[in-house]
Amino acid sequence: MKKDIHPKVYKATFRCHCGFESEITSTKGETVDVEICSQCHPFYTGKQRFVDTAGRIDRFKKKYAKFQK
Repeated sequence: MKKDIHPKVYKATFRCHCGFESEITSTKGETVDVEICSQCHPFYTGKQRFVDTAGRIDRFKKKYAKFQK
């Protein structure tokens, strides 16, 4: 194997916006922040949760409202 081509591996803290934290191995850095994890994702929990960051649905409706006429 070639030397000095592999990324540095960190023992990182995985943090979700729901408050869940876990220790993982990562090449991204010491902390990894995510919006949705397996503890709060509807596929894993079976609960419906509305996720709309920065009003994407409203922007989409506003953008394509002229075509509904």
